[in-house]
Amino acid sequence: MNESLLTLEPAGVWHYFGEILKIPRPSKHEEQIVAYLEDFARSRQLSFERDAVGNVLIRKDASKGYEDRQTVVLQSHIDMVCEKNSDKVHDFHKDPIEAYIDNGWVKAKGTTLGADDGIGVAAQLAILADNNLQHGPVECLFTIDEETGLTGAFGLEPGFLKGKILLNLDSEDEGELFIGCAGGKDTVIRLPFSWEHAPEGFTGLHVEVSGLKGGHSGDDIHKGLGNANKILNRILWMLNKKSGARLCEINGGNLRNAIAREAAAKLLLDPSFATQGIKLAEELSKSIIEEYSITEPGLRISIRQSTDQHPWVVNLKDQEQLLNGIYACPHGVIAYSQTIPGFVETSTNLASIRMHKDHWEITTSQRSSVESAKEDVANMVSACFELCGAEITQSNGYPGWAPNPTSAIRELTVKSYVKLFGNQPLVKAIHAGLECGLIGDKYPGMDMISYGPTIKGAHSPDERLEIASVPKFWELTLEILKEIP
Repeated sequence: MNESLLTLEPAGVWHYFGEILKIPRPSKHEEQIVAYLEDFARSRQLSFERDAVGNVLIRKDASKGYEDRQTVVLQSHIDMVCEKNSDKVHDFHKDPIEAYIDNGWVKAKGTTLGADDGIGVAAQLAILADNNLQHGPVECLFTIDEETGLTGAFGLEPGFLKGKILLNLDSEDEGELFIGCAGGKDTVIRLPFSWEHAPEGFTGLHVEVSGLKGGHSGDDIHKGLGNANKILNRILWMLNKKSGARLCEINGGNLRNAIAREAAAKLLLDPSFATQGIKLAEELSKSIIEEYSITEPGLRISIRQSTDQHPWVVNLKDQEQLLNGIYACPHGVIAYSQTIPGFVETSTNLASIRMHKDHWEITTSQRSSVESAKEDVANMVSACFELCGAEITQSNGYPGWAPNPTSAIRELTVKSYVKLFGNQPLVKAIHAGLECGLIGDKYPGMDMISYGPTIKGAHSPDERLEIASVPKFWELTLEILKEIP
């Protein structure tokens, strides 16, 4: 960790954020951070417990004079999205995050930073560690595996929490308070294929899409960003039609909740059409780059001949089924809200394509604040690939979080924000999924709000945390805790 982080304020939050950066915590592999949390509680003689799925709950008694206040649950997830640039050597299961300061932002060298939601975890630890704060009874809930399945929130059992008020510290825009979120589900496609001997004398071609911003499939889906899988497929689909292209390999994207940043394929071209095919591919690439010149100025499409030997190619019918399915599969915003201007209601993300020995695995995710619309778009994606003979698996999904018009914690948080900073915060719903939907399902009547400091580029190596927003996030949290009736 860059030691200059320790010069930042509030010191406690940045101290614990620095500690967290040292601890590997990929989704589904949170053992090291769980052990750290338990040691933290044990060393401070704080009551703690771990539930059956691995969530950790640490309790702290009220400060003197606040014993009669309501119990507040502070909640963050302990896992992080593990994305890196292709040229970065980094093992997320072993290596610490290399953070540095750049012009008012904390960033990581070639990887995701993990401020989502490491900064929320750091704030909870700072509150638990500081005995000079004013607050009623506090429960700090640290959930596992939020990023790849919401496993912790799904596994949360009734009775684990005592508080009836929850502050979710997992939002990413300072000055915005969230009182609702979209529900979501995953649709995973298993598309079988067979191999056949590669034709002799064909020309090798390597096509690669890179330089895209990527980003969060909820927060960033409306920004017109490029999807590497869709862009690559446009070129492959054209080459299949125009130049007798035969597919040897294709892989693209990574995580279900990240917009695909990179994708690549290896092909063989009929020598009779190779020169023309390469020219057409280059012309199409120039057009695509121009299409994205505003939203994706870093987009690169590499098309180069290759001397690699490929003794096998995908069966032509199976190849066409894949390319047609990906082309037809929707990606992006499907519908905007009819009641909240500019708010995305429904979307879908074509997240990844992975080539295995005898099948492709295509991972997609759908979101909507309307349950029936979520099911509709998931079925839309399924139908595209059922036409190709694929096997479809849909997750059970997770519920959205409906805004509560009579929320007392919303009223208190707005009042606290205005008192501290002199201006009104934006109160809104978010298209990204939050654990609040599942927690509210497990604990009916839980009064919840979500907020946080400003994080940009979450779920990508461009992730960065705005330093100036962290003190405001901290001060707001302390004010809320102090004013809870």
